[in-house]
Amino acid sequence: MRAISYTRATDVHSAVEAVTSDPGSSFLAGGTTEIDLLRLDVLRPHRLVDINRLPLTGVEERADGGLLIGALARMSEVAEDRAVVERFPMLSQALLLGASAQLRHMASMGGNLMQRVRCAYYRDPESACNKRVPGSGCSALEGVHRGHAVLGTSEHCIATHPSDLAVALVALDAVVHVEGMEGARTIPVDDFFLLPGDTPEREHPLTPGELITAIEVPALPMARRSLYLKVRDRESYEFALASAAVALALEDGVVREVRLALGGVATKPWRARRAEDVLVGERADDAAFTRAATAELAPADTRPMNAFKAELARRTLVRALRTVATTGGGTA
Repeated sequence: MRAISYTRATDVHSAVEAVTSDPGSSFLAGGTTEIDLLRLDVLRPHRLVDINRLPLTGVEERADGGLLIGALARMSEVAEDRAVVERFPMLSQALLLGASAQLRHMASMGGNLMQRVRCAYYRDPESACNKRVPGSGCSALEGVHRGHAVLGTSEHCIATHPSDLAVALVALDAVVHVEGMEGARTIPVDDFFLLPGDTPEREHPLTPGELITAIEVPALPMARRSLYLKVRDRESYEFALASAAVALALEDGVVREVRLALGGVATKPWRARRAEDVLVGERADDAAFTRAATAELAPADTRPMNAFKAELARRTLVRALRTVATTGGGTA
């Protein structure tokens, strides 16, 4: 057994100060991932700073149609919020498909963005993992990698990013608000998640002690016509093999504007910009959707066990686009 001390923060500044001054400290919100990793001896903080009493909850509606979501708002609360459901259905769907009801009641929005990879080798202290021990190697490269990434990989890591919420936020150009000892700043959500490259242990551009305080979703009228589609091995409580977040604006059957992101196939929530570029100005039909999806998956770096993922992601994106184009969205 290892001794772990516990502190309950009463305001943002004291929470930030506590973790910044002590590198062995860690923030604790819902704890739905962190406690598991503590039990597995993967994370080894000597102090937990509980932030659950900080005033960072709720969903604030902006006059322009955007939202400001508190970092400690629970996933279940946000998924059921009227403004979220009406203005950004893909966001509500991603939250509902992301976990069991019990976990959604505990897990926070900020904590979801900070969750660690679900790679079995990362969670096994006896296996080589560059995320857990930089320079130790990546057991997944030659091991069981059926669920691993085919986009954004490097020779040091092929772990798939696990968050459904983050995929929708990337498609929506959300912004992450953080606060540290140097003050507050904002980070575009697509920049908040880092590719593994040569430093897979660094997943976010946060400085030590910086805390997520809110997630801003800018106004996007076309997002009312949106969908989050998730494909997985089983229907309930499973991580995505492939997923797609789609928002589409049509004019006389032609794609005027589109936002696309993929999940389950990349080392970070994957903004499908190649596919977006292909679609704008094209007729909203299966031929165009297939060309766009094929272009996005062309750089896929597959391995024997996960080669199917490129085709699965292509089909998932086409299906999501077809659904939004014909029905305006729906549940996945």
